Amino acid sequence: MAQDIEFGLDTFGDVTSQPDGTPLPHAQVIRNLVAEAVLADELGIDFIGVGEHHREDFAVSAPEVVLAGIATVTKNIRLGSAVTVLSSDDPVRVFQRFATVDALSNGRAEVILGRGSFTESFPLFGYDLSNYEQLFEEKLDLFAELLKEQPVTWAGELRAGLTNQSVYPHTASGHIPTWIGVGGSPESVVRAARYGLPLVLAIIGGDPARFAPYVDLFHRALAQLEQPDLPIAVHSPGFIADTDELAVEQHWLHYKAMRDRIGAERGWPPSSMAEYRQEIEHGSLYLGSPETVARKLATTISTLGIQRFDLKYSAGSLPHELSMRSIELYGTTVIPMVKDILASTPALAN
Repeated sequence: MAQDIEFGLDTFGDVTSQPDGTPLPHAQVIRNLVAEAVLADELGIDFIGVGEHHREDFAVSAPEVVLAGIATVTKNIRLGSAVTVLSSDDPVRVFQRFATVDALSNGRAEVILGRGSFTESFPLFGYDLSNYEQLFEEKLDLFAELLKEQPVTWAGELRAGLTNQSVYPHTASGHIPTWIGVGGSPESVVRAARYGLPLVLAIIGGDPARFAPYVDLFHRALAQLEQPDLPIAVHSPGFIADTDELAVEQHWLHYKAMRDRIGAERGWPPSSMAEYRQEIEHGSLYLGSPETVARKLATTISTLGIQRFDLKYSAGSLPHELSMRSIELYGTTVIPMVKDILASTPALAN
C-alpha cells in the first residue's frame, strides 16, 4: 500500500507578506508560486494543484496560465487545478486550456473540477447564482463529453448546444485525468461515480475519519453503476517546521488572520487558539514537526483508504520563505516517513 500512495501539494495563490508585514504584489506572489512548484518537482513530489479565486487576497485567477508557466520549468510533477470552478467557466475553453498545459508539460496536466467555496466568479462572468446547481451539472455533463476527444453533440438549457463539433487541441495521450472535488455532499460523491471520475475530498476541518462514509459511498456507487474502481484523494491544510512549537509560532497568526477575514464574511466567530490546537491534535490541520505530520498523515491515509494526499500548504499571508521550508520538509522527510510507517505497521498498511 505504501508504495501506491501519491503525495501532492495545493495552493490558492494566497497573497503573502513581506518582512515588514505588508502584502506582496500579486505579480510577485505568482512568481513565488512558480518557484514553490519548481522546488516540489526537484523533491519528487507527485502533484501540485493551483486554485482559482477572483478576490484581492488571492493572486491566481487563471490557474491554467500559471500551470503553463510551471510546465516549462519542471520535468516530472503533475500539474492541476485546485479547483477549476466549472460552473462559472465554459467547458470548451477549460478543456482547451488544459489540453494546452498538457502539451507544454508533455502529458502532465490534470483537472480537478468543482463548484468552488467562493462565489465571486459568478457575477464577474455574468452567471446567476440561482442557477448554481444546474450550471455545474450541465457543464460537467458537457465536459465529460469533451474528455472523449471525439466530435461532440450536446444540448443543455444554460449553454448553447454543440452539433458534431470537434474541439482542439487534442492531447497526445487522448486523455486528460479529471477529478471531481467534493466538500462533503453525498450527491456530489454519487455524481462523480456516475461520470466515472475519481474523487477529491476537501477535508478542511474536523476529524478526517468522519469522511469514511463518503469513501464507502463512492465505492458502492461505482460498483452499482458498473464503473471500475477509482482513486480517492484528500485535500487538507497543513504546515511543517522543524519542531511542533516552531510550526505553531510561524503559522498561527497568518492562519487566524485568514480564517477571521473569511469568517467575518460568512458569520463565523473569530478563531481561537483552543480551536486551532483542536484542529492540530484531532482535526484536519496537519501541522507540526515532520514526525508529527507524518504520523497524522499515515493515520488518515489508512483510515480512509485513499490513494493520494494533497497538502494545502499556503495559509494567507504566511511568507513565501516559510512555505518553501515547509515544502522542503514535506518532500525530504514527511513523505518518506509516511511510507515507512505504512510499510512497517500492519494495522495501517491493510
